[in-house]
Amino acid sequence: MTQENLSQDSFDTETYCPLCNDKLAIHWQSDHIPYFDEILYMSARCRCGFKFADTMITSQRDPVHYELTIENAEDLYAKVVRSTSGTIRIPEFGIAVEPGPASESYITNAEGLLNRVKSVIQTAAEWSKEDEDKYNHCLEIEKALDDTIEGNQKLMIEIDDPLGNSTIISSKAKSRKLNDEEVGNLKTGMVIYDVNSSDIKINDSEY
Repeated sequence: MTQENLSQDSFDTETYCPLCNDKLAIHWQSDHIPYFDEILYMSARCRCGFKFADTMITSQRDPVHYELTIENAEDLYAKVVRSTSGTIRIPEFGIAVEPGPASESYITNAEGLLNRVKSVIQTAAEWSKEDEDKYNHCLEIEKALDDTIEGNQKLMIEIDDPLGNSTIISSKAKSRKLNDEEVGNLKTGMVIYDVNSSDIKINDSEY
């Protein structure tokens, strides 16, 4: 990998596409998020269709668990940084959105995160139309997400990240270090292995 076009805030590197082996430019952009140090974004897109994006915390981080209970409209504005190694959970419904080999990072707020999860649940509902119980369960979750966004229901969101590159930025958010057993049960988006089952488990490379 060679480095070129270096500047204070951004630079490009060159590597090879893992799908077609053509030359691939990776763009790196630095930014600063209050209360969370320096962030480094990376993105790449190849003519063959391969694309990649991630967010990296430049300071070393411990594996981390964040959680936030959404109780009112203000909580919906909490900033959420989810890296490619972050697993999103809504424990009330047994939902786990896990990183897959094509997952991408993003920065959003709690409302945006709930809408992302809602789109996944809608997809799961389409897959489950032949199973009445599963289909109705998806509709129940979708309604709960809508009720939370409208301020009519409390709901907890969690993010687990074995690489420490995800966070929830809010004075109400709680965090702790993950233990070795918890880290061992997480996917990172690059290495795939079994994890404990949940009611709804979705590889986010599928949406």
